[in-house]
Amino acid sequence: MYFVSRTIPVRLCNTDKCIYIFETAKQLSGIMRIVHVYNEDVVIETNSLRRARAKNIQSELTLVGYHSMDNRLKYTRVRFMHAFIDEVSSMRVETNNYYTANNLMADHEVVKSKSWFWGWFSWSGSSSTMLRAAEKKILSCLKTVYRGWYVDIGPVVGTADKIWTISLNEESAKTPIVLLHGLGAGVALWCLNLDALASQRPVYAIDLLGFGRSSRPVFSSEAKEAEEQLVRSIEEWRREMQLEKFVLLGHSMGGFLAASYTMQHPERVKHLILADPWGFPERPSEVAIKANVPLWVKAIAFVVQPLNPLWAVRVAGPFGQWLIEKTRPDIVKKFSSLLKDDTGVISQYIHQCNAQTPSGESAFHAMMQGFGWAKHPIVKRMDRLNPEIPITLLYGSRSWVDNSAGEAIKQSRLSSYVNVQVITGAGHHVYADKSDIFNKYVLEACTLSDSTQSLSNSHVHTSSKYAIENNDLLKIENNTSEPQRIDEEQELDAQRPRSS
Repeated sequence: MYFVSRTIPVRLCNTDKCIYIFETAKQLSGIMRIVHVYNEDVVIETNSLRRARAKNIQSELTLVGYHSMDNRLKYTRVRFMHAFIDEVSSMRVETNNYYTANNLMADHEVVKSKSWFWGWFSWSGSSSTMLRAAEKKILSCLKTVYRGWYVDIGPVVGTADKIWTISLNEESAKTPIVLLHGLGAGVALWCLNLDALASQRPVYAIDLLGFGRSSRPVFSSEAKEAEEQLVRSIEEWRREMQLEKFVLLGHSMGGFLAASYTMQHPERVKHLILADPWGFPERPSEVAIKANVPLWVKAIAFVVQPLNPLWAVRVAGPFGQWLIEKTRPDIVKKFSSLLKDDTGVISQYIHQCNAQTPSGESAFHAMMQGFGWAKHPIVKRMDRLNPEIPITLLYGSRSWVDNSAGEAIKQSRLSSYVNVQVITGAGHHVYADKSDIFNKYVLEACTLSDSTQSLSNSHVHTSSKYAIENNDLLKIENNTSEPQRIDEEQELDAQRPRSS
């Protein structure tokens, strides 16, 4: 069980009760009870202010805009009139945004209770605040100024989908590069690449729909439809961002989606970069797969096949971060050069990315045929990809991904630019294992895209139904030399209206 070591008491108007807003869903046994859940954060009330004060509560907020219904508190409007807390003692806050209270708790210490058994069963699963805090901590190591915000893409899969986006060096006139992460990842895991890539051009990294901090709608259980929904979300994001042409880089599952997107929207992609892409080769025959596989392995595989790939992280509950650190210590070590002694934040970030509703993960499960293969592999569709689009494939020599598809693509596109590189010593996470070499190849591909003439619409077949709008992307001025980071609370208030 987790709880925040410092809490903010909030006095309700016209009532003697006191409630406490916590950083994540949690409760103190015998003192408080959950009365309302709002956006994955929990309001807890107590009738004993004296006992609550015994918990060393030192700060107070005044809150208005609540009313009572069936002896439970219900949100109608939230306005923080005064904040008496050490970090903001001189700040007057007047806002309708609930996230303000959440933000005040973002950097407070989280401690563990003594009972792991009850903590497991009472654990709420995840917190958007903890995910946000872990991401910010990782990205604070960047030397390049960046900004982050939600891009409203409308009802693509859910009723109001939003894509979490970070950008660097937007002012550059060179061809921008867009980064698509793999399964279970998010924008922060590009931390070893962002500075290098942004040194020459605009960089945009997104949390794919259903992953990270983006919306988590319910995807189709049909492979083709789930793939189409994800591709459509990328196109809607591009449309809202008003990016006309760009270099598209995808890792693993992100590579699969990058290739699928390029087939459908070739007029947008100047160069396709695939980093150890998943879902390209056809699945080997059952005989080849089952050869020399022990019976107990086959039994386990049969049992877990209906489950989402990262189910164990959620089943582990509060021990999910520990599970990641113990089973995949290599992932944590990959980022040690940047994060020094604070590599634990990587496992925390991965845990929080995957402890939430497995929305995008379910879409991946619908598309896969066994973890290593796709039901509709890309190699069988490469003839749909315009031959004028250059392709760079970057594989890790120690990766579990079958790189034979790279050579097959090269042989099938003899009149096109196809550059296949196998990076020695790198595994599946080639972008982190050998980040310097990876960045070098990516920058070379980007430079090539700057020098090549753009594809004309008259020579490219496109299924895109949207026209490009000429409005400039909203930019935020920054005159300081230190990295400027914009909090989610500000971002939500400053979202641009959707394009018509």
